[in-house]
Amino acid sequence: MATPPNNRLIRLNDVLHITGLSRSTLYRKIDEGTFPKQIRIAARCTAWRESDVVAWVEAPLTSPSHQAPSA
Repeated sequence: MATPPNNRLIRLNDVLHITGLSRSTLYRKIDEGTFPKQIRIAARCTAWRESDVVAWVEAPLTSPSHQAPSA
């Protein structure tokens, strides 16, 4: 039986640690549409779904939901 994806919300430092990306590279990838967007959880607070980040790490270039839209 497969383990269900973890939809725990994680903050920026955890995302940077899991991906190994720098902060500027992470935000550039978000702007390009090649990394999952963060979720606003308060007025000045955002987080990412851990399952989205893990899926990106496992297949950063092949996941259709994480690729930049074609022009």
